[in-house]
Amino acid sequence: YTAGLLIRAGALMPPVPPITKVLLLACGLVYVLQLVLGELAMLPFMLWPAGEYTRAFNGQIVSVGFLPWQLFTYGFMHGSETHLLFNLLALWMFGGDVERVLGPRRYLLYVLTCIVGAGLIQLVVTTMAAQSGELYNTVGISGGVFGVLLAFGMAFPNRQVMLLIPPIPMKARTLVVVYGVIELVLGVSGTRTGIAHFAHLGGMLFGFLLLQYWRGRWPFERRRP
Repeated sequence: YTAGLLIRAGALMPPVPPITKVLLLACGLVYVLQLVLGELAMLPFMLWPAGEYTRAFNGQIVSVGFLPWQLFTYGFMHGSETHLLFNLLALWMFGGDVERVLGPRRYLLYVLTCIVGAGLIQLVVTTMAAQSGELYNTVGISGGVFGVLLAFGMAFPNRQVMLLIPPIPMKARTLVVVYGVIELVLGVSGTRTGIAHFAHLGGMLFGFLLLQYWRGRWPFERRRP
């Protein structure tokens, strides 16, 4: 994902609409808060596996585990400046167009649904991993970003986008399929440990289902009277 930074081919970027701007600012401010308060204070807001576990942080033994609000708060936290930068860049580049299509209210609901949906998938994956002794947390708005990417591909399937690394132009719908397949392969194979591949897919899945519900299409087809 971070190696495949995207640019819009030959398109001028219009002003950032309000909800996208709020999401960008929220992620930036929360990251500053992480730096100021430190990792220990932010542990309850990261997404942890179900159950209760003990870990050592900065010489202290603390208990960690899943809490319901983590399905929301984890999405606005990030593990590094690079992690934050790439997520915000993708949200800035694609989120504005999606917001203009859906409208501010639906766009906000859509992004939050993708974040929570991604968190639910990741919760299952990390809980299974914790049972075998591999304990780790999840942070980042990547699930929401992948949902936005899916919505962009569905709304503008023939719009040209280009990867920076490698510089390959392609249609938006092709990009969505390629990224979905890559995430599935990496998730199943377990390569690139530390990246929440199934969370990315979860963001796409829940985003797709919500869009289909709004459109009244499969699997939410509305019966005609």
